[in-house]
Amino acid sequence: MEISRHLQHIRPSYIREILNAAKSPDVISLAGGLPATELLPVKLFAKAMHSITDMPDLFQYGETQGYPPFLDYIDTVYNHSLEMHSIVCNGSQQGLDLIARAFLNPGDKVVVEAPSYLGALQIFGLAQAKILSVNQTMTGPDLNKLESIFALDRPKMFYAVPDFHNPTGLCWSLDTRKAVAQLCQHYRVAFIEDVPYRDLRFTGQQLPLVSSFYKEHSIILRSFSKISAPGIRLGIVSAPSNYLAPMLKVKQVSDLHTNVPMQAVLMHVLKDNAFSQHIDSVCSSYKQRYLTLKKTLSRLQDKGCYFDEVEGGMFVWLRLPDIDSMNLANQLIKRGVAVVPSTVFYHQAPKASSALRLNFTHSSQANFEEAIDKIAQELEHLGC
Repeated sequence: MEISRHLQHIRPSYIREILNAAKSPDVISLAGGLPATELLPVKLFAKAMHSITDMPDLFQYGETQGYPPFLDYIDTVYNHSLEMHSIVCNGSQQGLDLIARAFLNPGDKVVVEAPSYLGALQIFGLAQAKILSVNQTMTGPDLNKLESIFALDRPKMFYAVPDFHNPTGLCWSLDTRKAVAQLCQHYRVAFIEDVPYRDLRFTGQQLPLVSSFYKEHSIILRSFSKISAPGIRLGIVSAPSNYLAPMLKVKQVSDLHTNVPMQAVLMHVLKDNAFSQHIDSVCSSYKQRYLTLKKTLSRLQDKGCYFDEVEGGMFVWLRLPDIDSMNLANQLIKRGVAVVPSTVFYHQAPKASSALRLNFTHSSQANFEEAIDKIAQELEHLGC
Protein backbone atom coordinates (compact mmCIF):
# COMPACT_ATOMS: atom_id res chain seq x y z
CA MET A 1 0.00 0.00 0.00
CA GLU A 2 1.37 3.42 -0.98
CA ILE A 3 2.02 5.89 1.81
CA SER A 4 0.25 9.23 1.85
CA ARG A 5 1.68 12.06 -0.27
CA HIS A 6 2.18 14.39 2.66
CA LEU A 7 4.32 11.78 4.45
CA GLN A 8 6.51 11.08 1.42
CA HIS A 9 8.29 14.42 1.80
CA ILE A 10 9.02 14.12 5.53
CA ARG A 11 12.62 13.17 6.22
CA PRO A 12 13.36 10.80 9.13
CA SER A 13 14.72 12.31 12.32
CA TYR A 14 18.51 12.29 12.08
CA ILE A 15 18.66 12.60 15.85
CA ARG A 16 16.44 9.59 16.54
CA GLU A 17 18.44 7.52 14.06
CA ILE A 18 21.85 8.51 15.38
CA LEU A 19 20.74 7.76 18.95
CA ASN A 20 20.45 4.12 17.94
CA ALA A 21 24.11 4.15 16.90
CA ALA A 22 25.03 6.12 20.01
CA LYS A 23 23.69 3.36 22.31
CA SER A 24 26.89 1.42 21.73
CA PRO A 25 29.19 1.52 24.78
CA ASP A 26 32.01 2.39 22.39
CA VAL A 27 30.35 5.66 21.34
CA ILE A 28 30.58 8.98 23.20
CA SER A 29 27.27 10.68 22.55
CA LEU A 30 27.00 14.46 22.49
CA ALA A 31 24.04 14.12 20.13
CA GLY A 32 20.63 13.69 21.77
CA GLY A 33 18.84 16.04 24.15
CA LEU A 34 18.95 13.45 26.92
CA PRO A 35 19.08 14.26 30.63
CA ALA A 36 21.69 12.58 32.79
CA THR A 37 20.44 9.04 33.51
CA GLU A 38 22.11 8.92 36.91
CA LEU A 39 20.26 12.09 37.99
CA LEU A 40 16.74 10.87 37.17
CA PRO A 41 14.57 11.02 40.35
CA VAL A 42 13.95 7.27 40.40
CA LYS A 43 13.46 7.08 44.18
CA LEU A 44 10.81 9.81 44.06
CA PHE A 45 9.00 7.91 41.32
CA ALA A 46 9.16 4.67 43.32
CA LYS A 47 7.68 6.42 46.34
CA ALA A 48 4.95 8.02 44.21
CA MET A 49 4.06 4.77 42.46
CA HIS A 50 3.58 3.05 45.79
CA SER A 51 1.23 5.85 46.88
CA ILE A 52 -1.28 5.16 44.08
CA THR A 53 -1.63 1.39 44.52
CA ASP A 54 -4.77 1.83 46.61
CA MET A 55 -6.45 4.12 44.04
CA PRO A 56 -8.05 1.69 41.53
CA ASP A 57 -10.08 4.45 39.82
CA LEU A 58 -6.84 5.78 38.35
CA PHE A 59 -6.59 2.65 36.24
CA GLN A 60 -9.94 3.22 34.51
CA TYR A 61 -10.46 5.33 31.40
CA GLY A 62 -9.82 8.99 32.15
CA GLU A 63 -10.79 12.43 30.91
CA THR A 64 -9.31 13.53 27.61
CA GLN A 65 -8.10 16.84 29.00
CA GLY A 66 -6.19 15.19 31.82
CA TYR A 67 -6.36 13.99 35.42
CA PRO A 68 -8.33 16.80 37.16
CA PRO A 69 -6.15 17.05 40.32
CA PHE A 70 -3.06 17.26 38.12
CA LEU A 71 -4.66 19.99 35.98
CA ASP A 72 -5.55 21.93 39.13
CA TYR A 73 -1.97 21.60 40.31
CA ILE A 74 -0.66 22.86 36.97
CA ASP A 75 -2.96 25.89 37.09
CA THR A 76 -1.70 26.73 40.58
CA VAL A 77 2.02 26.22 39.92
CA TYR A 78 2.03 28.22 36.70
CA ASN A 79 -0.37 30.85 38.03
CA HIS A 80 -2.82 30.42 35.17
CA SER A 81 -5.64 32.91 34.85
CA LEU A 82 -9.26 31.79 34.60
CA GLU A 83 -8.97 32.10 30.81
CA MET A 84 -5.94 29.79 30.54
CA HIS A 85 -6.40 26.02 30.54
CA SER A 86 -4.25 22.97 29.81
CA ILE A 87 -4.31 19.55 28.17
CA VAL A 88 -2.02 16.79 29.40
CA CYS A 89 -0.19 15.27 26.42
CA ASN A 90 2.11 12.38 25.63
CA GLY A 91 5.07 14.72 25.86
CA SER A 92 5.00 18.30 24.61
CA GLN A 93 5.75 16.87 21.16
CA GLN A 94 2.15 15.65 21.03
CA GLY A 95 1.03 19.12 22.11
CA LEU A 96 2.76 20.60 19.09
CA ASP A 97 1.12 17.99 16.88
CA LEU A 98 -2.30 18.89 18.32
CA ILE A 99 -1.67 22.55 17.49
CA ALA A 100 -0.73 21.75 13.90
CA ARG A 101 -3.66 19.40 13.34
CA ALA A 102 -6.16 21.76 14.94
CA PHE A 103 -5.15 25.00 13.24
CA LEU A 104 -3.09 24.43 10.08
CA ASN A 105 -4.44 23.85 6.60
CA PRO A 106 -2.16 22.90 3.69
CA GLY A 107 -0.37 26.05 2.54
CA ASP A 108 -0.85 27.99 5.79
CA LYS A 109 2.28 29.94 6.71
CA VAL A 110 4.27 29.23 9.86
CA VAL A 111 7.35 31.18 10.96
CA VAL A 112 10.20 29.37 12.73
CA GLU A 113 13.65 30.39 13.85
CA ALA A 114 16.64 29.41 11.72
CA PRO A 115 17.98 27.09 13.02
CA SER A 116 14.92 25.51 14.65
CA TYR A 117 13.86 22.42 16.58
CA LEU A 118 13.82 19.46 14.19
CA GLY A 119 10.63 17.97 15.65
CA ALA A 120 8.73 21.17 14.92
CA LEU A 121 9.96 21.25 11.31
CA GLN A 122 8.73 17.68 10.87
CA ILE A 123 5.30 18.39 12.36
CA PHE A 124 4.73 21.53 10.29
CA GLY A 125 5.95 19.67 7.22
CA LEU A 126 3.50 16.84 7.87
CA ALA A 127 0.72 19.43 8.14
CA GLN A 128 1.81 20.69 4.69
CA ALA A 129 2.36 24.19 6.03
CA LYS A 130 4.57 26.70 4.24
CA ILE A 131 7.52 27.18 6.56
CA LEU A 132 9.17 30.61 6.70
CA SER A 133 12.46 31.12 8.55
CA VAL A 134 13.83 34.09 10.47
CA ASN A 135 17.53 34.24 11.33
CA GLN A 136 18.71 34.39 14.92
CA THR A 137 20.87 36.98 16.61
CA MET A 138 22.56 36.73 20.01
CA THR A 139 19.40 38.09 21.67
CA GLY A 140 16.74 36.25 19.67
CA PRO A 141 15.18 36.46 16.21
CA ASP A 142 16.16 39.25 13.81
CA LEU A 143 13.32 41.66 14.60
CA ASN A 144 13.54 43.60 11.32
CA LYS A 145 13.37 40.37 9.31
CA LEU A 146 10.56 39.07 11.50
CA GLU A 147 8.46 42.18 10.95
CA SER A 148 9.11 42.01 7.21
CA ILE A 149 7.85 38.40 7.14
CA PHE A 150 4.80 39.30 9.22
CA ALA A 151 3.96 42.28 7.00
CA LEU A 152 4.51 40.60 3.62
CA ASP A 153 3.50 36.99 4.23
CA ARG A 154 0.82 37.30 6.91
CA PRO A 155 1.63 33.97 8.64
CA LYS A 156 -0.81 32.21 10.94
CA MET A 157 1.66 31.46 13.73
CA PHE A 158 5.23 31.94 14.96
CA TYR A 159 6.83 28.96 16.74
CA ALA A 160 9.90 29.56 18.90
CA VAL A 161 12.01 28.28 21.82
CA PRO A 162 13.00 31.48 23.68
CA ASP A 163 14.64 29.84 26.72
CA PHE A 164 17.88 27.89 26.04
CA HIS A 165 16.96 27.40 22.44
CA ASN A 166 17.22 24.06 20.71
CA PRO A 167 19.69 23.81 19.00
CA THR A 168 21.72 26.94 19.82
CA GLY A 169 21.24 27.13 23.60
CA LEU A 170 20.68 30.89 23.48
CA CYS A 171 18.12 32.83 25.52
CA TRP A 172 16.06 35.75 24.19
CA SER A 173 16.62 39.11 25.88
CA LEU A 174 13.79 40.87 27.70
CA ASP A 175 13.61 43.57 25.03
CA THR A 176 13.30 40.94 22.30
CA ARG A 177 10.54 39.14 24.20
CA LYS A 178 8.51 42.33 24.46
CA ALA A 179 9.18 43.28 20.85
CA VAL A 180 8.12 39.88 19.50
CA ALA A 181 4.90 40.03 21.53
CA GLN A 182 4.17 43.50 20.13
CA LEU A 183 4.81 42.37 16.55
CA CYS A 184 2.58 39.31 16.98
CA GLN A 185 -0.17 41.48 18.41
CA HIS A 186 0.12 44.12 15.68
CA TYR A 187 0.06 41.62 12.82
CA ARG A 188 -2.37 39.18 14.51
CA VAL A 189 0.04 36.24 14.53
CA ALA A 190 -0.47 33.50 17.12
CA PHE A 191 2.65 32.79 19.20
CA ILE A 192 3.63 29.21 20.04
CA GLU A 193 6.09 29.25 22.94
CA ASP A 194 7.99 25.99 23.57
CA VAL A 195 9.74 26.00 26.96
CA PRO A 196 11.07 22.47 27.73
CA TYR A 197 14.41 23.79 29.06
CA ARG A 198 13.18 26.81 31.02
CA ASP A 199 13.75 25.25 34.47
CA LEU A 200 17.33 24.25 33.63
CA ARG A 201 18.86 27.67 34.29
CA PHE A 202 22.19 27.46 36.12
CA THR A 203 23.29 31.09 35.94
CA GLY A 204 21.72 34.49 35.26
CA GLN A 205 18.20 35.73 35.87
CA GLN A 206 15.00 34.05 34.70
CA LEU A 207 13.04 36.22 32.27
CA PRO A 208 9.26 36.36 31.81
CA LEU A 209 7.61 34.21 29.17
CA VAL A 210 7.05 35.92 25.84
CA SER A 211 3.44 34.81 26.09
CA SER A 212 3.02 36.82 29.29
CA PHE A 213 3.02 39.94 27.09
CA TYR A 214 0.54 38.43 24.61
CA LYS A 215 -1.72 36.12 26.61
CA GLU A 216 -4.83 36.21 24.45
CA HIS A 217 -3.20 34.65 21.36
CA SER A 218 -0.38 32.49 22.75
CA ILE A 219 -0.03 28.77 23.30
CA ILE A 220 2.58 27.39 25.73
CA LEU A 221 4.21 23.97 25.46
CA ARG A 222 5.79 22.52 28.61
CA SER A 223 7.61 19.23 29.00
CA PHE A 224 8.43 17.15 32.07
CA SER A 225 10.99 15.10 30.14
CA LYS A 226 13.94 17.35 30.94
CA ILE A 227 13.20 17.94 34.64
CA SER A 228 11.82 14.54 35.69
CA ALA A 229 12.09 11.60 33.25
CA PRO A 230 11.64 11.47 29.47
CA GLY A 231 10.39 7.89 29.53
CA ILE A 232 7.11 8.87 31.22
CA ARG A 233 6.18 10.92 28.09
CA LEU A 234 4.22 13.67 29.82
CA GLY A 235 3.86 17.30 28.84
CA ILE A 236 1.17 19.96 28.79
CA VAL A 237 -0.13 22.46 26.28
CA SER A 238 -1.73 25.57 27.78
CA ALA A 239 -3.84 28.13 25.96
CA PRO A 240 -6.97 30.29 26.19
CA SER A 241 -10.21 28.27 26.08
CA ASN A 242 -11.01 29.16 22.46
CA TYR A 243 -7.66 27.69 21.38
CA LEU A 244 -7.83 24.67 23.66
CA ALA A 245 -11.21 23.34 22.52
CA PRO A 246 -10.12 22.40 18.95
CA MET A 247 -6.98 20.70 20.28
CA LEU A 248 -9.08 18.74 22.76
CA LYS A 249 -11.22 17.47 19.90
CA VAL A 250 -8.12 16.29 18.04
CA LYS A 251 -6.79 14.50 21.13
CA GLN A 252 -10.13 12.73 21.63
CA VAL A 253 -9.77 11.29 18.16
CA SER A 254 -6.05 10.54 18.55
CA ASP A 255 -5.71 8.59 21.79
CA LEU A 256 -8.71 9.25 24.09
CA HIS A 257 -6.45 10.41 26.94
CA THR A 258 -2.91 10.34 28.32
CA ASN A 259 -1.77 7.72 30.86
CA VAL A 260 -3.79 8.54 34.01
CA PRO A 261 -1.79 6.60 36.62
CA MET A 262 1.42 8.24 35.40
CA GLN A 263 -0.20 11.68 35.66
CA ALA A 264 -1.00 10.94 39.31
CA VAL A 265 2.52 9.63 39.90
CA LEU A 266 4.11 12.71 38.33
CA MET A 267 1.92 14.99 40.43
CA HIS A 268 3.16 13.26 43.58
CA VAL A 269 6.76 13.62 42.40
CA LEU A 270 6.40 17.32 41.60
CA LYS A 271 4.69 18.04 44.93
CA ASP A 272 7.31 16.17 46.95
CA ASN A 273 9.48 18.56 48.99
CA ALA A 274 12.55 16.76 47.68
CA PHE A 275 11.76 17.64 44.05
CA SER A 276 13.04 21.22 44.33
CA GLN A 277 16.29 19.79 45.71
CA HIS A 278 16.38 17.47 42.71
CA ILE A 279 16.12 20.44 40.32
CA ASP A 280 18.87 22.29 42.20
CA SER A 281 21.10 19.23 41.99
CA VAL A 282 20.44 18.79 38.26
CA CYS A 283 21.19 22.44 37.48
CA SER A 284 24.36 22.34 39.56
CA SER A 285 25.57 19.20 37.79
CA TYR A 286 24.73 20.58 34.35
CA LYS A 287 26.60 23.77 35.12
CA GLN A 288 29.75 21.80 35.96
CA ARG A 289 29.40 19.71 32.81
CA TYR A 290 28.93 22.81 30.72
CA LEU A 291 31.98 24.52 32.24
CA THR A 292 34.07 21.41 31.57
CA LEU A 293 32.93 21.25 27.96
CA LYS A 294 33.48 24.98 27.55
CA LYS A 295 37.07 24.67 28.78
CA THR A 296 37.69 21.69 26.50
CA LEU A 297 36.23 23.43 23.45
CA SER A 298 38.77 26.23 23.79
CA ARG A 299 41.33 23.99 22.10
CA LEU A 300 39.28 24.19 18.87
CA GLN A 301 39.74 27.95 18.52
CA ASP A 302 42.81 27.56 16.34
CA LYS A 303 40.67 25.40 14.01
CA GLY A 304 38.36 28.35 13.36
CA CYS A 305 35.62 27.15 15.73
CA TYR A 306 33.74 29.24 18.27
CA PHE A 307 30.53 29.16 20.30
CA ASP A 308 28.29 31.48 22.28
CA GLU A 309 28.12 30.94 26.02
CA VAL A 310 24.84 29.69 27.51
CA GLU A 311 23.17 30.19 30.89
CA GLY A 312 21.33 26.89 31.07
CA GLY A 313 19.62 24.21 29.05
CA MET A 314 21.37 21.28 27.38
CA PHE A 315 23.19 22.47 24.28
CA VAL A 316 26.17 24.33 22.88
CA TRP A 317 26.17 25.44 19.23
CA LEU A 318 29.72 24.96 17.96
CA ARG A 319 30.25 27.11 14.88
CA LEU A 320 32.64 25.58 12.35
CA PRO A 321 34.71 26.88 9.44
CA ASP A 322 33.00 26.70 6.06
CA ILE A 323 32.89 22.90 5.81
CA ASP A 324 30.21 20.23 5.33
CA SER A 325 28.90 19.63 8.88
CA MET A 326 27.01 16.49 7.85
CA ASN A 327 30.19 14.97 6.43
CA LEU A 328 32.04 15.84 9.63
CA ALA A 329 29.31 14.23 11.77
CA ASN A 330 29.39 11.08 9.63
CA GLN A 331 33.15 10.80 10.00
CA LEU A 332 32.95 11.34 13.75
CA ILE A 333 30.42 8.57 14.31
CA LYS A 334 32.87 6.18 12.63
CA ARG A 335 35.39 7.26 15.26
CA GLY A 336 32.97 6.76 18.14
CA VAL A 337 31.66 10.30 18.68
CA ALA A 338 28.01 11.17 18.00
CA VAL A 339 27.10 14.80 17.26
CA VAL A 340 24.30 16.50 15.32
CA PRO A 341 25.16 18.59 12.22
CA SER A 342 23.53 21.97 11.70
CA THR A 343 21.82 21.05 8.43
CA VAL A 344 19.09 19.03 10.15
CA PHE A 345 17.86 22.12 12.01
CA TYR A 346 17.07 24.17 8.92
CA HIS A 347 13.99 23.97 6.73
CA GLN A 348 16.22 24.63 3.74
CA ALA A 349 19.54 22.85 4.23
CA PRO A 350 21.52 24.95 1.69
CA LYS A 351 20.93 28.00 3.93
CA ALA A 352 22.37 26.27 6.99
CA SER A 353 25.43 27.73 8.65
CA SER A 354 28.18 25.20 9.37
CA ALA A 355 27.91 24.09 12.99
CA LEU A 356 27.44 21.15 15.36
CA ARG A 357 24.95 20.87 18.20
CA LEU A 358 26.68 19.42 21.24
CA ASN A 359 24.80 18.10 24.26
CA PHE A 360 26.58 18.43 27.62
CA THR A 361 24.00 16.88 29.98
CA HIS A 362 24.07 13.17 29.17
CA SER A 363 27.66 12.08 28.68
CA SER A 364 30.08 12.14 31.61
CA GLN A 365 32.59 14.96 31.89
CA ALA A 366 35.39 12.42 31.63
CA ASN A 367 34.41 11.79 27.98
CA PHE A 368 34.49 15.41 26.83
CA GLU A 369 38.24 15.60 26.32
CA GLU A 370 38.38 12.46 24.16
CA ALA A 371 35.38 13.61 22.09
CA ILE A 372 36.79 17.08 21.45
CA ASP A 373 40.21 15.62 20.60
CA LYS A 374 38.57 13.51 17.88
CA ILE A 375 36.67 16.53 16.56
CA ALA A 376 39.97 18.43 16.39
CA GLN A 377 41.63 15.56 14.54
CA GLU A 378 38.82 15.36 11.98
CA LEU A 379 38.94 19.12 11.46
CA GLU A 380 42.66 18.85 10.83
CA HIS A 381 42.04 16.13 8.22
CA LEU A 382 39.67 18.55 6.51
CA GLY A 383 42.39 21.20 6.35
CA CYS A 384 41.14 23.40 9.20
